[in-house]
Amino acid sequence: MSDLDLLTQSLARNVKRWRTERGYTLDALAGRAGVSRGMLIQIEQARTNPSLGTVVKIGDALGVSITTLLDYEQGPRVRIVSAEQAVRLWHTEEGSYNRLLAGTEASGPLEMWDWRLMPGQASPSDPHPEGTVELVHVTAGELTLTVDGAEHRVPAGASASFEADTPHTYANTGDVPMEMVMAVSVPFVR
Repeated sequence: MSDLDLLTQSLARNVKRWRTERGYTLDALAGRAGVSRGMLIQIEQARTNPSLGTVVKIGDALGVSITTLLDYEQGPRVRIVSAEQAVRLWHTEEGSYNRLLAGTEASGPLEMWDWRLMPGQASPSDPHPEGTVELVHVTAGELTLTVDGAEHRVPAGASASFEADTPHTYANTGDVPMEMVMAVSVPFVR
């Protein structure tokens, strides 16, 4: 199956899932998104490859990110996004650009952190409240991320997201400093 086929099927499954979870009919989502009902039917049946603008409108109407709508791994505890997988949405000839490095759904407070770990150092973390999600983007070196006992390597230029309600450790097992930016999404306390 090609990457385009995977994305088309993922989009179909995820639009239908989030539409159903939100309790929207096809007509209601069409109205909210400014997309025709026929287009939504084609998308949910994986019979079309809509424009990025259409996907953005649907995501906004559903209150979810593009990453969530196009995610074909469905529910991984840890998701690594290599530098090559980052989505470039626009660029100019002069060198300006933006890239979607990683995304997750945030339902409460959101924190952003700047980290540096020297070679051989590690920082363990107890589980955070259920529903806490962390996103990391490594800018230098390589992060060794251990989540619930499973070790993951995240090289410079790559990103990772994971559910942080389990023990996890950030480590630098390399021989150069590791630097990363981290966002932490903590759910509202009810």
